[in-house]
Amino acid sequence: MAGNTGGGRGPGDNPDRRPTKAERREDARLQREDIQRAMARRRRNRGVGLVLVVVAVAIAVVAVFLTSSGGSGGSGDVSIPSADELLAQASAGQTSAGCDTVLATANYNDAPGDDPDVDHTHYGGTGEFATAPALSTYPTVPPASGPHDASPLADGIYDSPPSVFQSLHAMEHGGAVIWYSPDADPQAVADLKAFYGQRQSEVSVGQDRVIVAPYEYPDEGAAGQLPAGVQMALVAWHRLQTCTAVNLAVAFDFTSQYEFPVYDGRTWKGVAREPGAEM
Repeated sequence: MAGNTGGGRGPGDNPDRRPTKAERREDARLQREDIQRAMARRRRNRGVGLVLVVVAVAIAVVAVFLTSSGGSGGSGDVSIPSADELLAQASAGQTSAGCDTVLATANYNDAPGDDPDVDHTHYGGTGEFATAPALSTYPTVPPASGPHDASPLADGIYDSPPSVFQSLHAMEHGGAVIWYSPDADPQAVADLKAFYGQRQSEVSVGQDRVIVAPYEYPDEGAAGQLPAGVQMALVAWHRLQTCTAVNLAVAFDFTSQYEFPVYDGRTWKGVAREPGAEM
């Protein structure tokens, strides 16, 4: 057969002569070899194509990893801004998040004096504060001072509403609380949690004195939810700032000045009676 080499008929053979049985076997063998070589080439091509696909996928995975790691603040995520970046954004954030100025709050029951004992009372036992007062009896929503639980609330991020009364005790010890509305923008809340949830071994942004939590206490009536239009309330002892939107830069600007100790040498603006005490 044309194109084959070996035992087939040569060019000088009689074209009318019928091939012998041996010649037919040889032609069949040569055809099989041609087919096998073609199949081998296709297998090699498929293998090379698969390797190229695997390499391309690996490159894409590495690229994604590199762009999502090694970010500022030591968190390993570039979506988490550094403390200094947040402080630079805080002024603009105050406007965009519709924040009021930081207010000095009234004493519980309008008690006279700069630091009346009623603000520091632990409820329990007998007398006027045998049990926790209703939240509606506090001068602000959320409360910023007044009778509270004997145990302070530990710092950290809470996915469900913790004890307001324990949070007050934490504030008395120089803690700061970021309350957010349950219907606040989920991404903005996620930003709060990502920033304040950074491991302290990697970056210090004051996580050990800050509480981040939703404010929702249905049994307390109107005082059990943030005021209408308020999505974030920043609270320290006798200090309160409210915003119409959750904003990480504003939150950090507040906590870095009102928690104790403050972040990186900032001036402490708090008035807590026992700053630095255990939370």
